[in-house]
Amino acid sequence: MKPWDRLITDARLATLRADLEGYGAIEDAAIAFKDGRIAFAGAQSDLPAALDALAEHVQSANGHWLTPALIDCHTHLVFAGSRAPEFERRLQGVSYEQIAREGGGILATVAATRASSEEALLAAALPRARALRADGVATLEIKSGYGLDCDSERKMLRVARRIGDELGMTVRTTYLGAHALPREYAGQADDYIAAACGWLSALHAEGLVDAVDAFCEGIGFSPVQTRRMFEAARELGLPVKLHADQLSDLGGAALCAQFDGLSADHLEYVEENGVRAMAEHGTVAVLLPGAFHVLRETRLPPIALLRQHGVAMAVSTDLNPGTSPLQSLRLAMSLACTHFRITPEEALRGATTHAAKALGLADRGVLAVGLRADVAEWNIAHPAELSYWLGGDPLRRLFIAGHAVD
Repeated sequence: MKPWDRLITDARLATLRADLEGYGAIEDAAIAFKDGRIAFAGAQSDLPAALDALAEHVQSANGHWLTPALIDCHTHLVFAGSRAPEFERRLQGVSYEQIAREGGGILATVAATRASSEEALLAAALPRARALRADGVATLEIKSGYGLDCDSERKMLRVARRIGDELGMTVRTTYLGAHALPREYAGQADDYIAAACGWLSALHAEGLVDAVDAFCEGIGFSPVQTRRMFEAARELGLPVKLHADQLSDLGGAALCAQFDGLSADHLEYVEENGVRAMAEHGTVAVLLPGAFHVLRETRLPPIALLRQHGVAMAVSTDLNPGTSPLQSLRLAMSLACTHFRITPEEALRGATTHAAKALGLADRGVLAVGLRADVAEWNIAHPAELSYWLGGDPLRRLFIAGHAVD
């Protein structure tokens, strides 16, 4: 028996290890996998024996760069229908808020998703997930929130689980019952939150929920209503995250941090007290430049404050049919660099190391011995190219738990 399952030689590693500077680069490197974990990641000259004695499969990377596989930590990937007409209306000057108040926006997708079968939802969602995987993504978060009744939320979460099974990706499911107020509860937001908390308990009992989210905003739910949802999550032992301070400052980031939230997402309007609370509780800031771009926003997230207080910044697609129809995490990284002025190194860490933290996953996002062997091999000359190129197909190979993805 050889000690390792697979050994990749002649590589350049962007390990993203905290004890190394910059990208954590190791030139003239090798990496090995055993039982789905990284067994070696270092200089090739440090290998303990002859190559053919070390692994069942030995192959050369031919000088390519290897990084942790990408992690998309905020998506609404399961939905039915399209909102392209709304995109046209917004370009003609109609605001997102006005469209939502007219019954469009999220509620339009709710109607289409409720009317769709589970099989139809899966068929529509799989190409989107495959596009992300072809972009180097091995771990994916998928939210519910386009059902807004128990059966439809269940249907969405079941589809999310099935996507992971079909594609061999890690899929983390997030219950977003507090996404919008459905028409049947018009004027009864408190009653709706009470019902949605009850659905959460049932869906969690079925093993369908990994975390809980809410949309805390003037066109969504109040901080008081959001707190009720978070308290229900806490009673079930579920972590929380929040669509926070995207369109106004309602103190969402600070509220999320009070519950030791995994992440507060969007954050264009967060103030320093919210950033301080996130830093104190280890809550990740998830930057979503796709929505910023599509909505043509002008208020930037406070990147300098996040850096000053040492808040980890993740980057995600926010893939959804209304405000971020973005099916490339690499493009999200590029948009974050261009719009938000983060560096390509920050963008790569944001789509790997910090994205893993935003999902509560400590076993991936860095190339280090003992961590999960989710690894991407890229045909690039420097890791900054992952944020530099708009489009293209630089992914050469993707390994998920040490297995090559076709």
